[in-house]
Amino acid sequence: MYKKRLDDMTKGWFIGNFEPSLMKTNDVEAAVKYYKAGDSESAHYHKIATEFTVIISGTVKMNNVLYEEGDIIVMEPGDITDFKAITDSINVVVKIPGANNDKYIIGEI
Repeated sequence: MYKKRLDDMTKGWFIGNFEPSLMKTNDVEAAVKYYKAGDSESAHYHKIATEFTVIISGTVKMNNVLYEEGDIIVMEPGDITDFKAITDSINVVVKIPGANNDKYIIGEI
């Protein structure tokens, strides 16, 4: 048994094929993401990975749809989404498979 800190991980990603990682693998990626109200990400999609986002707390907007605590959003390959934190929020994100360089930025929707 050993202990690590989420603060030491890159942008909350703690499992996947990157450094540092608790388990270096291409099978899956997992993160706990902390956002401040107003934080945003440009529209993007994945060609390979399916991305699961669980809203642990707060409210976020993706593709002009509001999601709140307890919602799970499934983004399949080819689905395009943007992201904006409406309030401070915490999300858990899992991508299967873990696929390096599989985020394609397309800008604003």
